[in-house]
Amino acid sequence: MVSLVPHLVNGVALGLLFALIALGFMLIVSVMETINLAHGSFFALGMYVALVVMSPGDGTSALVSDYRSLSVGWRYAIALVVAPAIVGGFGMLLELALRRTYGGDALYGLLLTFGAALVIEEGIRAVFGSTEKQLSLPEAVSGAFTVGELIYAKYRLFACAFAAGAIALLWLFLQRTPYGSIIKAGAHDSEMVRALGINLARLRLFVFALGVALAAIAGIVMSPIWGIRPHVGVDAVVPAFLIIVLGGVGSFWGAVLAALLVGIVVGLAGAYASEWSLLSMYLLFIAVVTFRSRGLFGKKSVLDV
Repeated sequence: MVSLVPHLVNGVALGLLFALIALGFMLIVSVMETINLAHGSFFALGMYVALVVMSPGDGTSALVSDYRSLSVGWRYAIALVVAPAIVGGFGMLLELALRRTYGGDALYGLLLTFGAALVIEEGIRAVFGSTEKQLSLPEAVSGAFTVGELIYAKYRLFACAFAAGAIALLWLFLQRTPYGSIIKAGAHDSEMVRALGINLARLRLFVFALGVALAAIAGIVMSPIWGIRPHVGVDAVVPAFLIIVLGGVGSFWGAVLAALLVGIVVGLAGAYASEWSLLSMYLLFIAVVTFRSRGLFGKKSVLDV
């Protein structure tokens, strides 16, 4: 049983990062009433933008030279802030393009976001190539340490703590701030929000940016675990969609719990039967929805807690 602990830690880290991706996906679904098929591509874009932020090229200007002289830890911290903001800006551009599809057939929004996903992926491939890349890690979270006879990766523990902190901050934002209250109101009844004088277009723009920024943050933290590839977004968007259905399209903490279950199942299956790793989360999904068709904690609004 003791030998299971490292695999459980890996599974929890993976699950918490899955939760970040899924919660961003849920925010967009709840307020926009649109399934963003480009969500995984924004996840990948976050990785590549962070790669550029951490290694800004071979410029000879004093500013670039000073920046490159910063420690890897400082550049990694800057990337965690700057890259999601840049990806959020790209998300705003996509939301502006989506506005012509609001009120029409949902298929138009699906096709547009699917097309955007292809454009982003091919754009990444054209600029960065198709070879896998790696993000440099701060020395403080590199390597491993031992407890007794067990070996733990420092970065996995960092990923656990960071993702848990980000989820807690998102919950506090939604529950304790007026902006979070507006987002939750928009998830329940967008027309009522408009009737109260709140700019619905601005709300949707902000929520879309926040949702894809969360995907970008998860991408940056997950990049040392999964590697950086143009098509890595596919590996993220499928579990995200599965998680929000498994947790119940109406529960914040249901999505977090579902993500943890998926992460642990995938982590344990990968450790002992790697060929069952991806299949295991689908088997978990089938087992749950067979008995609870609305998921674990299904409610009316995606942001209920």
